Parts: sequence; C-alpha cells; structure tokens
Amino acid sequence: MTSATHHPGEQTARAALGAVRNEVAKAVVGQDAAVAGILIALLCRGHILLEGVPGVAKTLLVRTLANTLAVDTKRVQFTPDLMPGDITGSLVFDSATSEFTFREGPVFTNLMLADEINRTPPKTQAALLEAMEERQVSIDGRPRPLPTPFLVAATQNPVEYEGTYPLPEAQLDRFLLKVVLPVPPRDDEINILARHAAGFDPRNLGAAGISAVASGADIEVGADAVRRVAVAPAVLSYIVDIARATRISPSLSLGVSPRGATALLSTSRAWAWLNGRDYVTPDDVKALAQSTLAHRLSLRAEAELEGVSVAAVLESAIGSVPVPR
Repeated sequence: MTSATHHPGEQTARAALGAVRNEVAKAVVGQDAAVAGILIALLCRGHILLEGVPGVAKTLLVRTLANTLAVDTKRVQFTPDLMPGDITGSLVFDSATSEFTFREGPVFTNLMLADEINRTPPKTQAALLEAMEERQVSIDGRPRPLPTPFLVAATQNPVEYEGTYPLPEAQLDRFLLKVVLPVPPRDDEINILARHAAGFDPRNLGAAGISAVASGADIEVGADAVRRVAVAPAVLSYIVDIARATRISPSLSLGVSPRGATALLSTSRAWAWLNGRDYVTPDDVKALAQSTLAHRLSLRAEAELEGVSVAAVLESAIGSVPVPR
C-alpha cells in the first residue's frame, strides 16, 4: 500500500477540509452527517439533496459551509412560477448595440443552493438537472461551461407537504447523495436556543466568527487524491453484491442501477480519504450505503401499505451480503 503522504499538498487539503467541519459547527448544531455529505459530494464532483422539515437549518448549513470555503455561492428559492431561464440565464436585448447578450443565471456559481427544489414544476427541475449533469448550459445553441468546482445542494421538504412536485426517480438518481436532516435531539435543541439567546444571528455569519478555512484549490487536490484511493477486488464485489441484493428484494419495485453502484464506489473512496486512508474498507461502504443508495430505491405498493421503510429494506439487503474479510 502506498502511503497517502506521497503527494504533497494532499495532507494540507485534507486538513483544510477537516477544519471546515469544525468551522460549520460554530453556526450549525449537530448536523455533522450533512456536512460530511456536502464535502463528499464536492470531492466526487457530485450533487447533494438535503431533506428535512422546514426549520432544521438546511439553508443555514449550506450558507455556512460556503462561507468556510472561499468559493462563490448563490441561492435560488424554487417556486411554482420559476422558469428554466431564471436558473440558467437568458439572452437579453441590448438596445445600444442592437444585439442579444447573454445574462448569466444563478447556476453560474461554485455552490448553488436550490431551496425547496420540489416546489417548482418539472420543466424547471429538468433545466437544473441538465446543468448538474452536463456542467454546462446551452442557450441559443451555444454551450456555456459552468465554473469549477460546481455543486448543487438542493433542499426538499418531505413529500407529504402540499404544493410539491416530487422529483421523478430518474432525477433523484442524478444526486450523488441524499442526507436527511433530522429534528435535533433535546440536548442539541437546548444548545441551539442557548446560542440564539446569547445573540447568534443566522443572517450574520461573520459575527459568529465563521471564516474561510479551505479553498476551491483544496477541493481540486482532494478530488484528484480521491480518484487514487485503492479499492480491492473483494470490496468492488461487495459493492456490486449490495446493488444486486436490492434488485431482487421482494419489497422494492426499483433496485440500485449500475450508476448507483458507481456512486457508492465514489462516495466510499471520498470517505476513506477524508479519514486519512488511501484504501477503501467494507466499513466505508456500509457507512455511505444509506445516503448514497436509499433515494434511488422505490418501494412496491404492498410494502408501502405495510409501512415498510426504504431504509429498513436497504439495511436488510446490505445485511444479506457477506462482508469481505
């Protein structure tokens, strides 16, 4: 095994991204899984979906994280009347030159917060997903590349909320990870109130002492390092067998696609690297399986009626696969 120290800059990048987690904790209480998820998505050049009821600090989390990275960030509140051009940008007629010029939409940024993505109609969702997938926007037949790094952190309320357009399976599959932000446990909630009582203002992150501790360059170094993380044949087989176990599960109408298996490979490598290793263990795979795979699965109607959860079905599929020694 080559040691991860062979590449200069790699440890600096890892330390910087580790510092991001401590820095975010100054503003956001107890959402470490979501912070780790966003860092993994950045390292894998993927995108993340954050789900939770209103008021669990989804937006605050992304804004704080953007502040800790010296990157450009934009936020779009998705509404039922949002048009595709409101995201991608559009051609504007300039009367001085009598020509059309392109005005960039908010998608031209490093970290785009798509708030309540399931409140906008499918056409606008599709425009955003095209930008996520292609990392470019085509207007008037001309492709315009998006900046690097480029990450969409989309938030959605749980589907039972009214006035929502749930993302279709094929679009959910475009998100590398989905992290559910829980309502905080009692101790965390007391901590949140104590901070507010002491004068914490979520609209003024500078006053909370949030500063940039990592840069886009650290993410680039990390992303290159993650692709060098070794994966033993037994661990590759383990990932494939987990994906295949979901396809034969009697409770699921839709199992994990090969894209989902590839995603689990990527996220496991990023997690291994963030934890200072240059090889993937079966535990890395297990640690990332729920957030990488659960949103790609669909329950059969009978299973839904029985009140079975996707998480439980996935857990038993993972349990059915022997762990490589």
